[in-house]
Amino acid sequence: MDITQAREAGNLALVLDDSLATGRFVCSLLGKLRIPAQPFKNLIPFLAQVRSCDPDLLVLDVTLERFDAIDVIRQLEAFNFKGKVLLMSGCEDRVLQEVARIGKSHGLAMLPPLRKPFGVDELHAHLFAPPLSGPAHRGMRPCGEKSIRELTLSQALEHGWLEVWYQPKVNLQSLTVSGAEALIRARHPEHGLLTPARFLPPAGDPGYHALTKFVLECVVADWSGFARHHPRLKLALNVPASVLNAPGFVELVRKALPRNPKFPGLIMELTEDEIVRDVALASEVATQLALYRVALSIDDFGSGYASLSRLTDLPFAEIKLDGHFVSGCAVDPLKRSLCTTVVDLARRFGASACAEGVEAEVDLRCLATLGFDTAQGFLLGKPMPSADLAAFLMRPNRYCDLSEANVAPGVSRAGL
Repeated sequence: MDITQAREAGNLALVLDDSLATGRFVCSLLGKLRIPAQPFKNLIPFLAQVRSCDPDLLVLDVTLERFDAIDVIRQLEAFNFKGKVLLMSGCEDRVLQEVARIGKSHGLAMLPPLRKPFGVDELHAHLFAPPLSGPAHRGMRPCGEKSIRELTLSQALEHGWLEVWYQPKVNLQSLTVSGAEALIRARHPEHGLLTPARFLPPAGDPGYHALTKFVLECVVADWSGFARHHPRLKLALNVPASVLNAPGFVELVRKALPRNPKFPGLIMELTEDEIVRDVALASEVATQLALYRVALSIDDFGSGYASLSRLTDLPFAEIKLDGHFVSGCAVDPLKRSLCTTVVDLARRFGASACAEGVEAEVDLRCLATLGFDTAQGFLLGKPMPSADLAAFLMRPNRYCDLSEANVAPGVSRAGL
């Protein structure tokens, strides 16, 4: 597929770097991933191309000759750009992450930034990672993949294509699975398994009410199956603030909950930026839910801009630290300090601290030492269908390689 065809298909990447040789090299890497790309050295023709072809991906060098990535970010916000943005730079990680945060604050779908030099494997991992920003944005797809932009949440619900998968949550003291987060997937008859970014509407869409009801009923039914061997397994589901604060939500939950006296309750996760929009109402609903052993969790903590004074009015039971601050915490003093602060904050609020996005053993050791209660991430278990989670829970010594020496001093292996 040439550049013109790629532009017509809406599957083009543009690369901006003040070194044309570097830009061409990045384009060659993208080509290996079957993503046609066009390099640019100057800002004006680059922006003109963005406006004319509406690409799916922009790759930006952070420091350029007469301008920088923040200048570009402001222009992209003015264009209402809906594709993904990948930053690349040889500058220190802290600056790179801060520029990514600024891009997110301007409403852009910022991918995890990439340090130079990099190869095709690193590029692939960053391109297909979830964006740092919350709203649904257009995603990249390899050339030749059929468009499924016409798929909607209502269609997936109507045709029974939705599935609830689970990612394990591990207690860092016992190194046993203490819970799992419910995650939605769609199994399209033609396009196969789809992640939420491919079919979920923007935040606030009324379709989330039906979706939440579907997930809630699946979670309760699945717990009944898990409970035969793991009755204390506490499951969590994501609930948008628009659904939590809707009339009748508490009644919906009350009717769905099992009557089993061994039921340990549920956790409902709301993102930090959503949870503070109407703290008074959210607090009232959270208090009602607590009467039925349903606790509130602040998800992606650190990615939003919540005021601590507003959080004091909210009866939450858990803080989940965003994976951006977890990854590399063992070697980055600033991230480690932020992790310590979150643990201390959770303790002061009488809540538990959970670390998301754990992918490295060295980070897991650090998190356990710092006092996190639970952790979640690919190192401990990838999202899986309910049947696979049931088998996973039955597997003996599933964390035997995470020995006392490998995790942290004083961490027990009881229950392995």
